[in-house]
Amino acid sequence: MAPLPPLAPPRGMKSTVAPETPSTPPSPSHLEISLKEPSPKKKPSKSGRLFRRVRSVFRSFPIITPACKMPVSLHGGVLRDGHIHGGTRMTGTLYGCRKARINLAIQESPRCLPMLVLELAIPTAKLLQEMGTGLVRIALECEKHAVERVKLIEEPLWTMYCNGKKTGYGVKREPTDDDLKTMQLLHAVSMGAGVLPSNTEDMPDGELTYMRAYFERVVGSRDSETFYMMNPDGNSGPELSIFFVRI
Repeated sequence: MAPLPPLAPPRGMKSTVAPETPSTPPSPSHLEISLKEPSPKKKPSKSGRLFRRVRSVFRSFPIITPACKMPVSLHGGVLRDGHIHGGTRMTGTLYGCRKARINLAIQESPRCLPMLVLELAIPTAKLLQEMGTGLVRIALECEKHAVERVKLIEEPLWTMYCNGKKTGYGVKREPTDDDLKTMQLLHAVSMGAGVLPSNTEDMPDGELTYMRAYFERVVGSRDSETFYMMNPDGNSGPELSIFFVRI
């Protein structure tokens, strides 16, 4: 079987590496993990809590389409000039062996420990190739519980849809040693795509394919969040959107 061709990054995507990045990555088996814990969340102020209550009341009103053209509302954010306004910028990394399921890691910044790691039911090569040819929409759905105390992104199991087609399940898991080593190797990369040497001997392809980009996290409610991948050129909308919905 002929080897797979090199993966080309999506349109407008370039690899951005800090100057201190070594020309040859260190051996994954001897890599020291220096990733930091995400910054603690500040307790919301009284004015912030009041604003969210007022916003929730207005969201309950019916939507009336005006005659003039208005910015598109996206679960609390606004799409304007190819960028999402009103969200929180995060670092998202898609990675995995080309024939294996792809993983998604969300970090506060490239130098922080992952706040979310998901294994998605789609091969790495297939998803990245689709992203190179068009828009990709991933919807992850889970059921509401009778007693709801779990944060949305802490849900363990999701039904996954890719561009409207059911593809299986997404599974949340704790970061493994291999996940942390991959994030450590990429700690100086802000955005880009490429391959890394394998972290374990049982990787069938002998290398790990990755794509990293900035994502805007927009929280609509306690039952809906969306991560929009932002293009560096700013000339078009997100090529990848990931929707988390509890129904």
